[in-house]
Amino acid sequence: MKQRTIKKAVEAVGIGLHKGVPVKLRLEPLGENSGIIFYRSDKGVSIELKPQNVVDTKMATVIGKNDVVISTIEHLMSAVYSFGVDNLRIVLDNDEVPIMDGSAISFVMLLQEAGIKELEAPKKFIRITKEVEIKEGEKFARLKPDEKISFDFEINFSHPVIGKEKREFVFSTRNYIEEIARARTFGFLKEVQYLRSMGLALGGSLDNAIVLDDKGILNDTLRFDDEFVRHKILDAIGDMSLLGGNFIGRYEAFASGHHLNHLLTIKLFEQKAYETVTFSKEEFSLVKAFG
Repeated sequence: MKQRTIKKAVEAVGIGLHKGVPVKLRLEPLGENSGIIFYRSDKGVSIELKPQNVVDTKMATVIGKNDVVISTIEHLMSAVYSFGVDNLRIVLDNDEVPIMDGSAISFVMLLQEAGIKELEAPKKFIRITKEVEIKEGEKFARLKPDEKISFDFEINFSHPVIGKEKREFVFSTRNYIEEIARARTFGFLKEVQYLRSMGLALGGSLDNAIVLDDKGILNDTLRFDDEFVRHKILDAIGDMSLLGGNFIGRYEAFASGHHLNHLLTIKLFEQKAYETVTFSKEEFSLVKAFG
């Protein structure tokens, strides 16, 4: 299987979740072995997508370099990961990836518009060779060896609409588009009010998030009965993109978030619990996952 980029540059404009200002996003093709590079056009600074460049995980996954940051990269990177894109330049004129509708489907459509191009160099996969886990109280995130790519996530909120949700997702591009990409981010009204008092979440609305009060949701309806856990899987896929390539193995989590996911990527590399592998189409049965 070969490395991938996009066939042509594409652009979109949206609102940043926290500052509430317009952001222009442009995706550009890159050559083989270039990796994923973010570029702040307003600052003239490039930031590589790698765990060492993560500078904050409180409200989103944020990467940075020389005091220049790019926030809320997880939804875009979730879509990029799902198409198996290895080489890409992501140009932004502000410090946030636009929130769009709060899911990844707008980025999926942008990638479909750009088209996927195979390069000559072989695609590198991160194959998990031994179990790695990060725990924080009852919360955990782990990666385990497996012959397929899968995500198993469970959440438990003391809220009448959410409660306990659990979902296992066997990865393929088609499954991602059908089962995961449209699941929106969610938040609680009291938290939104607090964040806005601090000058955050200024771009958040019922158009780009599921908002819950103490009794129910303020939006008209959910897109899936278990949209909340599906979105947590969406986030996890985006966070695992910081491994620098698609992994082969099983991700499992309970109540994990960006912080534990980031620590998990760091620990995987520290413990050398992986190997980098390439496959021909004939010997790689998972190639169909990226069809």
